[in-house]
Amino acid sequence: MNTQAQVQIYLAGQRGHSESGNHQSDYTFNYGVYSAEGREPFGALYLVNDERLTAKSSLSWQIDEPTEVVLLPVKGELDYSFNDLVTSLVPGQAGILSLVAGVSYSVTNPYPSESINFIQFWLKKPLNDFSAVASQTGFDLTQQNTLLPLFGESDPEGATGYQGFIGRYSGRQNGVYFVRPFMSGQKRRIFVFILQGAFEVANRLLHEKDGLALEFEQSGELEFEALSNDALLILIDLLRE
Repeated sequence: MNTQAQVQIYLAGQRGHSESGNHQSDYTFNYGVYSAEGREPFGALYLVNDERLTAKSSLSWQIDEPTEVVLLPVKGELDYSFNDLVTSLVPGQAGILSLVAGVSYSVTNPYPSESINFIQFWLKKPLNDFSAVASQTGFDLTQQNTLLPLFGESDPEGATGYQGFIGRYSGRQNGVYFVRPFMSGQKRRIFVFILQGAFEVANRLLHEKDGLALEFEQSGELEFEALSNDALLILIDLLRE
């Protein structure tokens, strides 16, 4: 059964939006000039941007505080550049950039005539004494109806204090995420983002690019059900708050 939690839904149709000649972006949280009530950062997670970049275009971002950036291709390949090193990512991979304040990175669409789509997640890092590094991870979505590790650490006392998962589910398939015990007085925060299809999560109906933030006062279970075939979700456990 679902454990009682405080819940907030972030509807895709109510996200912030900006666009230029070569770039479109939708913001789940406040970002840039977009500011709306109820769209503040959720714990360590302070950016979830849905990005579209036209053919042969590039875009750069600068980090203002220690941050872990997660780049997740949705449609097409992308190239990201950091410290003069260019790395390619395709769907089924994620790029993980651990960045100190003041560091920049860029993303390029390598295609001559097609646009790409990718999601960015930014999470505040609790430590300042680290070197800026980049890595990548892969996941196999042919392993259906289970949550696969995507980024972060499973140890709540680890360096990041968060862990992300991705899962592909067939229609009417149920899933359960176990909210682990934590110290008295702390809250456990879980954020769910729907990449594709529709889900019911904690008895809330969510469609593609909707988000759901949950705050738990105690350990327990988070139940969800895919309502369409090949439905994809991201679940981020903000382990330490």
